[in-house]
Amino acid sequence: MTDSAMVSVDHDELRGYVAALLAGAGMTPPDAKQMADCLVESNLWGVDSHGVLRVPIYVERLRSGAMNPRPRLDIVAEHGAVAVLEGDGGPGFLAGLAGMRHAVTHAGEHGVGVCAVRDSNHFGAAGLYARAALDEGMIGIAMTNVMPNMVAPGGSRPVVGNNPLAVAVPAPTPFPIVLDISLSAAAGGKLLLASKRGEKIPLDWATDAEGHPTDDPDAAFAGFLLPIAGVKGLGLAYIVDILCGVLAGGAFGWDVKSMYAYPKERSETGHFLVALDIGAFMDRAEFDARMARYCASVKGSPLWDDTAEMLLPGELEHRTEVRRRAEGIPLPRGLYDELLELGHGFAGLPSLHRLRVVSTPSSR
Repeated sequence: MTDSAMVSVDHDELRGYVAALLAGAGMTPPDAKQMADCLVESNLWGVDSHGVLRVPIYVERLRSGAMNPRPRLDIVAEHGAVAVLEGDGGPGFLAGLAGMRHAVTHAGEHGVGVCAVRDSNHFGAAGLYARAALDEGMIGIAMTNVMPNMVAPGGSRPVVGNNPLAVAVPAPTPFPIVLDISLSAAAGGKLLLASKRGEKIPLDWATDAEGHPTDDPDAAFAGFLLPIAGVKGLGLAYIVDILCGVLAGGAFGWDVKSMYAYPKERSETGHFLVALDIGAFMDRAEFDARMARYCASVKGSPLWDDTAEMLLPGELEHRTEVRRRAEGIPLPRGLYDELLELGHGFAGLPSLHRLRVVSTPSSR
């Protein structure tokens, strides 16, 4: 990505513009703001694949009714620390946050809270919901299922999605410990980058359309992803699908629909949110002291390259957020123009030109 292809925008102005787009597509202003906050926050962390890049498809689905712009998020089952939430076909961002709020409430009463969500849609970065538990000083766990896009080693047809999983843990550091991963060996963006560079890819990243491992990124695009860590990642992806789909009483396997493959249909995605109250395990001060020791031991671990640095999960995202809050969020020029064009379809929408161009930085 060249300098001329990027433009940086102020994060607060981007939030306002995206919120206006979503409200124009039928969402209530408070819900639109909540979803816009999630999208821009993902960009601030550097998780650009799950940020405002997705706004055009979300707006398309909201306008067509494939994604319900004003869902009723009702609890349909509840017992002790467990709840099941009906997403009513609405944006996954709303259902995911509502689900974690219920999990946190139950954790405050029982030490642990669990909320399964069904009939939802794409909810962006799983870390958003794990981090939501941090606001109450709790540990958060979040996961979701997606349409099968990953083959078992030796398989010739996708059997499960590269289902995301995130865990967020409070820490006495400038940033929380946050693990946020999908369960494929490589993201589709890495295949695209290798293709543009004319490079081969490792044979354990993806297969061709017949399920044979390939080192050709273009053949991989026509094929399927492989799981992280072989059958271990595959098994974990199965478990996420079971918790988010089977146990939640919602869609699983091929019943889950990709918003890109089926733009006019509900995804029927499921989520599984867990909150753990640290105070139910030990005094918070003791936990903080133990976490400080743990983080120090990891950071102090020697590396063979003495110019390198040991990073904790979530540390890179924290540094990216600090920089982007100060310098702006870099967007590809094509996306910037697409958002501008998208706004032309809504009466009274603020112009995208009101976004302040901060700089045109090089890509990371």
